[in-house]
Amino acid sequence: MKKKIFLAASVSIALLGGGCKKDFVAINTNPNAISATQEQYSSLFTNAELITSGNSDGNAYEDWRGNLIYAACMIQHLSSTTGYWDGDKYTDDPGYLSAYWDQDFGPIGGGPNNENVNSAPVTNLVDITYNLRNDATQVNLYNEARIFKVYLFQRLTDMYGDIPYSQAGLGYISGITEPVYDKQQAIYMDMLAQLDSAAAALDPSAATPGVADLVYGGNVAEWQKFAYSEMVRIAMRLSKVDPATAQTWVAKAFAGGTFTSNTDNAILLHQAAPPNGAGSQVANGSGLVLVYNDPAAAHLSETFVNFLKSTNDPRLSYLGTVISDDVTPLTSELGDTTYAHQLGQPNGYDVSSDPTNIANAPNYPGNQNLYSYVNRYTFARNNAPTLFLTYAETQLLLAEAAQRGWITGNAATFYSNGVTAAMEMLGTQVGAGPSTAQVTAYVTANPLVSGSELEMINDQYWVASFMDETESWANWRRSNYPTLIPVVYTGNATNGTIPRRYTYSTVEAATNATNYAAAVSDLKNGDKMTSPVWWDVQ
Repeated sequence: MKKKIFLAASVSIALLGGGCKKDFVAINTNPNAISATQEQYSSLFTNAELITSGNSDGNAYEDWRGNLIYAACMIQHLSSTTGYWDGDKYTDDPGYLSAYWDQDFGPIGGGPNNENVNSAPVTNLVDITYNLRNDATQVNLYNEARIFKVYLFQRLTDMYGDIPYSQAGLGYISGITEPVYDKQQAIYMDMLAQLDSAAAALDPSAATPGVADLVYGGNVAEWQKFAYSEMVRIAMRLSKVDPATAQTWVAKAFAGGTFTSNTDNAILLHQAAPPNGAGSQVANGSGLVLVYNDPAAAHLSETFVNFLKSTNDPRLSYLGTVISDDVTPLTSELGDTTYAHQLGQPNGYDVSSDPTNIANAPNYPGNQNLYSYVNRYTFARNNAPTLFLTYAETQLLLAEAAQRGWITGNAATFYSNGVTAAMEMLGTQVGAGPSTAQVTAYVTANPLVSGSELEMINDQYWVASFMDETESWANWRRSNYPTLIPVVYTGNATNGTIPRRYTYSTVEAATNATNYAAAVSDLKNGDKMTSPVWWDVQ
């Protein structure tokens, strides 16, 4: 499989292709608007893949807020004493919590004359799947867009619960500007059916979107594997709420053919770019924040570092780095990656008050920069890859399915495959990682232990999903692993419990009031971070 590193110029063209949609009112009053027959749907696909990676505005809008500030700190991969990193203390910033909603449903951007508006990935994917549904010459673009749309909608519904789905993105097509919120259960059932249908309909003999597909270059076989691996992820999310359905669909996915190695990983490659410039969306959003926009704000969490050290996990040297001077770390400074020097910062501290000032933390090293930052050879760089879905994650989920007796095969083998792949992926696809000898030694020394299977499998999923923080948080809510110690902090919004969902977009109450109110009324505790989504049975 070949994955293409794309040029900023070509992506700018794709962004303009998406931008021609603007908002539906502007289009319907524009006599020069591009018609459905004129639209370059491959450009919309490029746009959707790129914007879904989390850097829609070239300044890491949604990754900064939703992936790092909230999810990464809540799941205790990261820790921050910076006041606006609300996820570390479970404080409430409605605008940050709605970042993915606002950018994925869109439109993105603005200006006094809507000159900078760029249509969002939901709109673009709906445009593709609606307008190409009967076009036999575009069967592969149509079905690859269906698969990627499922990926995007799963991420959104897992964050928020009930969301617009069946009527989403239809403002221009059907004039639906106030879409209903579908029940999450119905969304999940339809996503599974969509993957099943799309995977079967892909045609290796037909035309593909080629280089317009930033993930697989249009490769049909890879998109089929992506569909079935995504089916595993969706099916396993139902393990608590509907285990019978989970078993049926994970078995179907396994029989269909999931990822078989790291070369199948659904990855979007990035180029380095400073924020807010022309074509700056080509940079990795989370990496941009960690190395450029906010490099001193977050450290590796003590919970995460201590877990890695508890099994002598060699990945620690490739996930952490220590920058020991007492000034804001420079973006060009890579730091000290020595294993023994890595130290995690505890969650729940600040730099302003007692007793929660970080200087009062047990074993405080005397200088906050002695706590590890995210490694700048791997994830803390603005050309780091975005990992949508990986072989490692899929194997670990299959290990759990095998342990539950839902598929054939040995859970220990799936587990070993998953841990091995997660380690090897760092070196082959992320930038730097353990040697083959280190990987072999670790996997040999840390086999799946009888009686602890579910905990070990999901602990390793937590490690394997580092930097895909919203996914890591979703799997923790589903599995209850790893064991995290909630932060107790004055002024938190959850009574000291780790949040179970993001709150809805701050504009929905005004722009989609009736449907928003109906969705909120169905939540256990209202539109709050403590209200679990449908599959999150507690």
